[in-house]
Amino acid sequence: MNKVYILDTNVILHDPASLFKYAGNDVVIPAVVVEEIDSKKRLQDEVGRNAREFGRQYKTLREKYKDQLHEPFPLDNGGTLNIELNHRSFENIKSVFNEDSNDNRILAVAINIALEQPMRDIVMVSNDILLIVKADALKKSLNIQNFMAQLYENDRLVESSLTIHKGYHELQVSPDIINGFHATHELPLIELTEYLHSEVHPQDFLLLKSNTGTNQSALGRVHRKTNKFVLKPFYFIDDDQFIWGLRPKNVEQRMFLELLLDPKVEMVCAIGKAGTGKTLLALAAALHETQDMKHYSKVTVARPIVPMGKDIGYLPGEKDEKLRPWMQPIFDNLEQLFNIDPEANRKNDKNGNHPRIEKEIEQLNMEVEALTYIRGRSIPNQFIIIDEAQNLTKHEVKTIVSRAGKGTKIVLVGDPDQIDHPYLDSVNNGLTYTIERLKTEEEIGIIRLSKTERSNLAEKAARWL
Repeated sequence: MNKVYILDTNVILHDPASLFKYAGNDVVIPAVVVEEIDSKKRLQDEVGRNAREFGRQYKTLREKYKDQLHEPFPLDNGGTLNIELNHRSFENIKSVFNEDSNDNRILAVAINIALEQPMRDIVMVSNDILLIVKADALKKSLNIQNFMAQLYENDRLVESSLTIHKGYHELQVSPDIINGFHATHELPLIELTEYLHSEVHPQDFLLLKSNTGTNQSALGRVHRKTNKFVLKPFYFIDDDQFIWGLRPKNVEQRMFLELLLDPKVEMVCAIGKAGTGKTLLALAAALHETQDMKHYSKVTVARPIVPMGKDIGYLPGEKDEKLRPWMQPIFDNLEQLFNIDPEANRKNDKNGNHPRIEKEIEQLNMEVEALTYIRGRSIPNQFIIIDEAQNLTKHEVKTIVSRAGKGTKIVLVGDPDQIDHPYLDSVNNGLTYTIERLKTEEEIGIIRLSKTERSNLAEKAARWL
């Protein structure tokens, strides 16, 4: 017998196509969910767009089945869609939760259906873990065996941030293999099969270490040669090379710079905790590639504006003045690259602006922008850095990447464990989703940076606090 899935508001506002993701089963949307979606439809952000998209999808179904509005709409995937009005009866849950809240209304719908249809599995789907906690408590308290709650799983491609593909593999191999790699500068990947414990993808790095306890090691990157994969040395970066005054401080930073400087890698995804050098190295590589190598005509740096209080519209001033607080981390990194004393740069500016930084940005044909202003553009031959990409939805990442014109390179950097977006977490955010969906593509490079190089204190804070 098919199941009944009751969708929470945050699921639809996160993915309006979730209505069609439960093939062969019945999807129920409580009326209070429709009310909450309606309250979001005028917003000019991703939430508002998803609310309006839900309305468009329902309109299409309504026009198709206008003669049977009193029945659930049949879906092309073999299931049905129904707007459920039975949310006013709290008799079945008031012994546990008696507050007349929207969450409790959604719970009431789920429990009522579970009690009415004891032979079917009733599943409440939500991205709100606290609502799932309440659902679990109700299931236990009321002993309803056919009811359960779960997170929205459709875009959860990994179990946790720890299992996100990190872009490199450390192997304990025979010293003969290491010596052979150093001698020929090429190693067929098939010769490493017995040492591999996870799947290797294009552009992955392999760190080879001797399994006899010696200090022998080798580092290479996977390339496709005809229809086979081979391991080759780095082409673009070495330990002693400086990129705009910076050089890699650890092996992970070397891998990151190798991907940043390779023109055949059209998109780089870098994840890492605070202080690992994600943004700083990306900016240095961007300036090197545009100013020194002339591979790109312009650098564009953007960050999503995800407020932890009032958003950008409430800040005083014109657009540039409003953006300045959000772009401060970018300015901090540029001050380091340009060797500018932050205090000296601001001391003659009563508004706390960055006159020298802004002058350098203008001279270098660099643009520091909010993602709000990138939508709808076509961006050819540019080096684009998207900072804090973990606060983007999968749809927003798709929108940004689809802006890339011919000759453009995109770098997504972020920390999946630092989410400010109300509907995202470390697994279902756009950065994680992009890594897991595109890790098999040859044009995509992925790297996880784990060692904090900002300072010893920053390392301890990132690790233990």
